[in-house]
Amino acid sequence: MEGNTSVLDSRSNEETASIRRRRECGSCGKRFTTYERPEVRISVVKKDGHKEPFRRGKIVDGVNKACVNRGIAPEEIENFVLKIEGELASKGEREIPAHQIGEQIMKNLRSLDKVAYLRFASVYKSFDDINQFLDEVKEIAGGGTGKKNDGDG
Repeated sequence: MEGNTSVLDSRSNEETASIRRRRECGSCGKRFTTYERPEVRISVVKKDGHKEPFRRGKIVDGVNKACVNRGIAPEEIENFVLKIEGELASKGEREIPAHQIGEQIMKNLRSLDKVAYLRFASVYKSFDDINQFLDEVKEIAGGGTGKKNDGDG
């Protein structure tokens, strides 16, 4: 299938800085979708000062764990991660502190799904006891509504 395909449709997504292409295999006629996204060449500066290459998979894993059983489609998670990558790439910086990435994820998760946000925040902020969790719940309960707010999901 590789190399012998034709593009049927292309759509760019400004929010995620990606391009979605609908393709068709010239040999078998099978149709499939590909996504092109900007390559993020950023070093992440950890708390202790050491640097490591940006790894998209770490964001995907963390967001997937936070969104388990929340009824969030895989496409929504993919778009979420693409949006984070686009925001990071648009900064134009070669090095970004890890805490900025975590804060960006939390900000976007909070508007996507408040329960997923709480799950992520409890790990990211290293909650030590139930009171820290309750304080966070009280803070978001007073804010705007996310996609899902209750335990029905």
